Amino acid sequence: MPTVLITGTSRGIGLEFARQYAADEWKVFATCREPRNARELRELAQTSGDKLTIIPMDVTDAASVRNAVQELHGTPVDLLINNAGTAGKPGQTTGNIDYTNWLQVLEVNTVSPVRVVEALADLVARSERRLMVTITSGMGSLTDNTEGGSIAYRTSKAAVNMAMRSVAVDLARRGIACIVVHPGWVRTDMGGSSAPLTAEQSVSAMRRVIAQLTPRDSGKFFDYDGREHPW
Repeated sequence: MPTVLITGTSRGIGLEFARQYAADEWKVFATCREPRNARELRELAQTSGDKLTIIPMDVTDAASVRNAVQELHGTPVDLLINNAGTAGKPGQTTGNIDYTNWLQVLEVNTVSPVRVVEALADLVARSERRLMVTITSGMGSLTDNTEGGSIAYRTSKAAVNMAMRSVAVDLARRGIACIVVHPGWVRTDMGGSSAPLTAEQSVSAMRRVIAQLTPRDSGKFFDYDGREHPW
C-alpha cells in the first residue's frame, strides 16, 4: 500500500486529495492545524477504515511539524503533497499593502513548505516512489503576471517555486523528485464560487499528472492538465 502525506486537509483541495487517495487504497496521513474542527475530514477518516490517519500539524510551527513526523513512527512516505496555503488579505496593490500580513503569507506559502520538506526528506527517501509535490499557483508565474495586484500572494508563490527548484537540485542525489503544480482556478473558499473547476476535477487531473512523474520531471512547474507552466 503506497503512502501519502498531505498538508492542509481540513477542506478544499487538501481534503479532496485525502478523499481520492484513500478511495484508491493508499495509506493517507492527513494533516491539519485543528483536527477537532475538521468535521468533513473526521467523517472521512471514520468511513475509510484504517486507510486515513489524521495528524495535527501547524506548518508554521517547527515543533508541530517535528511532532507530526514522529507520529509516523518511521513509515516511508511515497508522496508528500505540500498543500497548506493562504491567500492573505485581498486587494494588496502598490500603495495598499499590509506588510504584517505579507510576512504571514510568506511564512505559510513559502517558508513552511520547505520546513515540511526538510522534516520529511528522510522518510520520502526511504520510500519506493520518492515524490514531493507542492501546490503552487499560476499567479506565481512572472511570465503570466499581466494584471498586477495580489502582491503578497503572488510573491509567496513565485518564491516557493524558486525554493522547490533548489530543493529539486539538492535532493536529486537522494533520488527524490520535486515538482510544483498549479491546480487551476478551483471552486474553494480561496478560489471563490466563480471558479470553473471543482476540487474533484482539479485533484483528479493533478493525480494523473503525479502518477506519470519520473525523476526527469524533477524541478518542473506543471499545470493541473499536465502542460508545463511558464516560470
